[in-house]
Amino acid sequence: MKTAIYPGTFDPMTYGHIDVIKKSLKIFDRVIIATTDNTDKNYFFSIDERVDIINHSLFKDLRFNRNKIKVISFDNLTIDLCKKYKASVIIRGLRAVSDFEYEFQLAGMNKKLNSNIETMFLMSDVENQIISSKFVKEIAYLGGNIDRFVTKYVIKKLKSKY
Repeated sequence: MKTAIYPGTFDPMTYGHIDVIKKSLKIFDRVIIATTDNTDKNYFFSIDERVDIINHSLFKDLRFNRNKIKVISFDNLTIDLCKKYKASVIIRGLRAVSDFEYEFQLAGMNKKLNSNIETMFLMSDVENQIISSKFVKEIAYLGGNIDRFVTKYVIKKLKSKY
């Protein structure tokens, strides 16, 4: 079974993230969606809320196959997750050229830490490439319509916060 890890903050999960997951599932038998609580960031949703949002969005709103996806939180190195789940690939989503420099450096560091782990960059579909969690939160805060960017459950959770 070929497994990949898709790490990220997912604060909150968007249709851009979901596009990357869909594409990953065409390549891998199993995808581990791993949300982190990196201390360098101020999160809008707690780690437990993000795990709940991801699970609800994928399995209830969109009815993804639970046998192919596992949602977890983590607070260690992504390469350690790869070892734990026997994954040989880290999935990273790219939206724009500006994402590439950081992602390239991150992939290089992961490769130095474990030369058996590959990083695969995937892009969401064109209509979802402009979506960012930051913009979604800002639009929601200002009362804008975010239906085209996130699932119904994310909308509900954002509305409950504002």
